[in-house]
Amino acid sequence: MCGIVGYIGDRQAQPILLAGLKRLEYRGYDSSGIALILPNKQTIGIRKAPGKISALDKLVKNKPLCGSTGIAHTRWATHGAPTQANAHPHHDCTGQIAVVHNGIIENYEALKTQLIKEGHIFRSQTDTEVIVHLIEKFYKNIPLEEAVALALKLLIGSFAVGVIAANEPNKLVGARSGSPLIIGVGQGENFLASDVPAVLGFTKEVVFLDEGKTVGREQRHVNTA
Repeated sequence: MCGIVGYIGDRQAQPILLAGLKRLEYRGYDSSGIALILPNKQTIGIRKAPGKISALDKLVKNKPLCGSTGIAHTRWATHGAPTQANAHPHHDCTGQIAVVHNGIIENYEALKTQLIKEGHIFRSQTDTEVIVHLIEKFYKNIPLEEAVALALKLLIGSFAVGVIAANEPNKLVGARSGSPLIIGVGQGENFLASDVPAVLGFTKEVVFLDEGKTVGREQRHVNTA
């Protein structure tokens, strides 16, 4: 099984995301990764590694990521071997959007073929990567959560996703259909997770996202919920 953790707030996201991943280790996994919006570079930094979360932990200690909006994931391989390239998060062609995903996209091969024809470049063998390229396709002068909703309408299968975009650094988007996703509500911060234990160390106020829903949690001002 896979695990999702997302964070947006005023604190550094990296240690919070790693702590959440460690609380989801019981679910079983073969790789892990983390993506943060880098505030000074207006881009997304990604670190991921096959094997235990300890490998990712070592990687980010050597090459830390700074930022207060991010997503993280533990993957159990379905499409594609448990390699660094196939680990989540995945990013689009521009490197400005990142996605983590639980579930299986049944029509990913047809979607991938069409996206390649349109010029998109794929870097993994996963079904998940089609999601981020679809979001890229629709993310033209509309809010991120609207682009996510449009992309997900084309998917057949089950999914829970967490999405960030460097163009909207104060926003964290989540959506689900057939796979669970929760929202954790804190003081001036919010969380996404595939299971409650991931956020219990930070908040006890949890909302279960309704089936088929997309939500965007936004930090409108610094130091304000």
